[in-house]
Amino acid sequence: MVNLKLSAQSGILTPRSTFALSIIATLIVGGSGIYAVRQFQSGGNRIAETAVVSSPKITVVTALGRLEPKGEVIKLSAPTSAEGSRVEHILVEEGDRVKAGQVIAILDSENRLQAALAEAQERVRVTQANLMQVKAGAKEGEITAQRATVARIKTETTSQITAQNAVVARIDTERQNAIAAQQATITRLESELANAQIEYQRYQTLYQEGAISASIIDSKRLTLDRSQQQLKEAQANLDRISLGQAEQIKEAQANLARISAGGQEQIKEAEATLDKISEVRPVDVQAAQAEVNQALAAVKTAQANLDRAYVKSPRDTQVLKIHNRPGEIIAPEGIAELGETSKMYAVAEIYESDIKEVKNGQNVQITSDSFPGELKGTVERIGFQVKKQNVINTDPSANIDNRVVEVRIRLDPTSSQKVTGLTNLQVKVTIDI
Repeated sequence: MVNLKLSAQSGILTPRSTFALSIIATLIVGGSGIYAVRQFQSGGNRIAETAVVSSPKITVVTALGRLEPKGEVIKLSAPTSAEGSRVEHILVEEGDRVKAGQVIAILDSENRLQAALAEAQERVRVTQANLMQVKAGAKEGEITAQRATVARIKTETTSQITAQNAVVARIDTERQNAIAAQQATITRLESELANAQIEYQRYQTLYQEGAISASIIDSKRLTLDRSQQQLKEAQANLDRISLGQAEQIKEAQANLARISAGGQEQIKEAEATLDKISEVRPVDVQAAQAEVNQALAAVKTAQANLDRAYVKSPRDTQVLKIHNRPGEIIAPEGIAELGETSKMYAVAEIYESDIKEVKNGQNVQITSDSFPGELKGTVERIGFQVKKQNVINTDPSANIDNRVVEVRIRLDPTSSQKVTGLTNLQVKVTIDI
């Protein structure tokens, strides 16, 4: 042990005693640090050993889920073409079991579509009768009558063309006569204008010499101006006559062309009809048969449209909910909801962090406050999407933004029978892993 001595006179530590004190302090601090490190390492090892020993092995995966029939719930509606239609009849009640193809509801378009089908069927009978007539050919009396029709149309057409040609010739003659007369008038006026010009020039000279008065020269100027105006008017009349008569001739010739073309078209139609009734040509039979085929296709279309008025079950199911009553427009959610409740499934929403533990064929227990005991099932299919959970826990502290994968669980027959009427029931699912 080191003894520290104070100087009696100064009251302070000596250099030797100070050095000794420093060594003692260093030893104390170093020893404390080593002890603390050893204690920390020892404690960490104990904690690690404890954690390894106390970590339990996971044997089950639990999740919330819902019950639904095989194939999910079917929302039965009408075809797109029937949007806006009303429901005329509902033929089932909620809870009824229906067969595939059984009519669930009838729309108000039924009567109209039945009438359209009847009309299409009548059209088939008409075209079939026409086909039989084409195959049988025409009677001799019909052929003779048609030949007479052709001859009559030809005669009428020839007469109309002759008459119209006469009209064209008359208009052309009148035009030429009118032009000739107007040209004679113009010639006369030109001569008068020349005389007036000469007369005016002569009097102009006399006026300049002072032989005549100003009133006389003014009179001669007026006569010259009048002659010039009359000549201009006569030339304008000639132009009007020429254009007007030419327009009349064009119109008459256009009428002639129309008469000729119309007559020829009537003759062709009459001759075609004669050819048609004179012999049974294969092409006529084919055309009549095509009309029959077209009518038959229209019947199929009308039948298909009528079938859309009958809303049917796609398979053997049970009616879960009816959204429409007679007289109502088809609801946005459809007419009814159907489900194959004889084979019930549970759809579990497994957290994405737990999905790696779930495999097809694993045993499942399902519980709920709505039925006694538990249901048994087997994992049948694991979904391929991670999405937001739909089944929400009633615990207010639970995370409602969890990401989950849907797992479909097939219930055994006994369990399925117990929950036939509990579609969409929320359940708790426990999967053995």
